[in-house]
Amino acid sequence: MSESDIRPVTPPPRASGSNTLPLTPEQVKQFELHRLKAKSLQREREEGASSFNALNANNKRPIGVTPATSNSPTAPGKQSRLQRDSRLGTYFEYDLSKMANSKGGFLVEETAEVDEATRRKEQERERQRALQSSEPAIYLDPDRNPKCFECGTVDINHLYKKIFGTLVCKRCEKDKPEKYSLLTKTECKEDYLLTDPELRDQEAMPHLLKANPHKSTFANMMLFMRYQVEEFAWKKWGSPEGLDVEYERRMAEKKSKKNKKFEQGLKDLRKRTKEGIWQKRQDAEHKHAFGPSERGADGVGRQICHECGFTVEFEEL
Repeated sequence: MSESDIRPVTPPPRASGSNTLPLTPEQVKQFELHRLKAKSLQREREEGASSFNALNANNKRPIGVTPATSNSPTAPGKQSRLQRDSRLGTYFEYDLSKMANSKGGFLVEETAEVDEATRRKEQERERQRALQSSEPAIYLDPDRNPKCFECGTVDINHLYKKIFGTLVCKRCEKDKPEKYSLLTKTECKEDYLLTDPELRDQEAMPHLLKANPHKSTFANMMLFMRYQVEEFAWKKWGSPEGLDVEYERRMAEKKSKKNKKFEQGLKDLRKRTKEGIWQKRQDAEHKHAFGPSERGADGVGRQICHECGFTVEFEEL
């Protein structure tokens, strides 16, 4: 057996002729404990490395927790924020969790200051809309429930029944927009020539209130039932033909006023143009700048223009 085949012994044997002092039993025990602890730690590192590099049945590494000291991009810890690409252009970043619901489809800035009076008005408008949207109870007896005018179903739109007094279901409402569609106040004023006092009369013209889509602090939007607006307009103007005649008369009057205003503007423009030309001609005329009078040998006085040389002769008395 060669010397290389001899397995080293831990701790190595002591030389017989050494001059070292013998160890006490307590020191030997301490050395053995440190040696066993070091071998245990080394064995755990070797087992961890072998299990991490080993492949499973799918030829994949097993799932493990990446230590915080690792340089891997998936290592836990505070990650640096990604820089935004400047080629994407300018943009606005909003925190939607801190946004206020304006009920108008617009973003309200956090720094926007709303006074107490405006907030009270908005709350009052919300209360009015909530009172209109409440639905009544449904009876178990089908004969006691109101039915649709068109198809006879009990599944009617209770909001239309409460506001307009109209019994119609949602399907008939969509199938017949020429009768049950809603009109805004502007459409009623422009198409049917109705006035503000008439549209604000709840008894004559019942209307539905909704939040203003432009801004929540604006007045509520007023919506009217089309067939009710037409009935009121036919009663006011006599018939649909009477409404058409009044509409044509107003359009002709509006066109006449527009043409008259255009003619007056054109007349003023011509006047200003003529005055400008006359002023330019006046400015273009030459004005003599005479010097001091001189007496000639014949006793006649003369004045000469310094710019054009025009001479004026006169006799002195």
